[in-house]
Amino acid sequence: MRLTFLGTSGSWPTRERSASAIALALEKELVLLDCGEGTQRQLFQSSASFMRVRRVFLTHFHGDHFLGLPGLIQSMCLNHREEPLDIYGPPDATEMVGRALRMGYFTLRFPVEVHALAPGSEVELPGYRVRTAAATHPVPALAYRIEEGPRRGRFDGALARSFGLEGPDFARLEEGETVRVGGRVVRPEDVMGPPRPGRSVVYSGDTAPAEDVARLAEKATILVHEATAAQEIEKEANEWGHSSARQAAECARVAGVGALFLTHFSARYKELEPLESEARIVFPGSTAARDLLEHLVHQP
Repeated sequence: MRLTFLGTSGSWPTRERSASAIALALEKELVLLDCGEGTQRQLFQSSASFMRVRRVFLTHFHGDHFLGLPGLIQSMCLNHREEPLDIYGPPDATEMVGRALRMGYFTLRFPVEVHALAPGSEVELPGYRVRTAAATHPVPALAYRIEEGPRRGRFDGALARSFGLEGPDFARLEEGETVRVGGRVVRPEDVMGPPRPGRSVVYSGDTAPAEDVARLAEKATILVHEATAAQEIEKEANEWGHSSARQAAECARVAGVGALFLTHFSARYKELEPLESEARIVFPGSTAARDLLEHLVHQP
């Protein structure tokens, strides 16, 4: 599981930052979280391939979160894509994505299916599931939790040795085989710890502080939360449906997440260290994401 921050700017792109988009590489597919203007160019500069994108999860339909979609789809067509593309979004997704697909003269050469989701929805997909919560924003907006299924427990080498097993047997057991030693049959589950929860990434999209988002993020491996403004103007930010870096960190602290990445920075902030420092006072595991930053999401 790998996160690539394709765009970390708020409202419009700047010289330093592109509009909102994150690529999340899962075990079997690549998904996009939002698709702001310029996303496909950012993909070309990253290790993520735009042709591998299998699903797109849009938080809402302000331009900086979805205007890259028409260009991305048209480029896929020009590169002879045949694989389906699934697009998920808030309740107005069918209408809004439909408009985007009608922009310009081109021939859609592969299936595109739009899925309108409500807050509290749950979608089961190959190897992972997606849950949604309502974000607090002036237009219909969702936060997403993408979570792998439970993973098997860790191999207990000391326990295996107590059964008289040796190195080659370890590999067979870890691959799911049964091993016979003396008159005893040892199964993989005999030498594995309890199942572990899968890794999870929660993406807030644009939101003022929201209890529903904090609940969605409970014990997540990674929380990606917008941090449009500094604490000194957080009241104004909240009125526009945005959060400060401090408030993003407070969400991470309350939810007990493993790590926090801040994104969606106002163009007024050329340097991000002050926002990062503000967040770290509340939640030490905070990082201000930069465009094209890649982060490997490790198993807890």
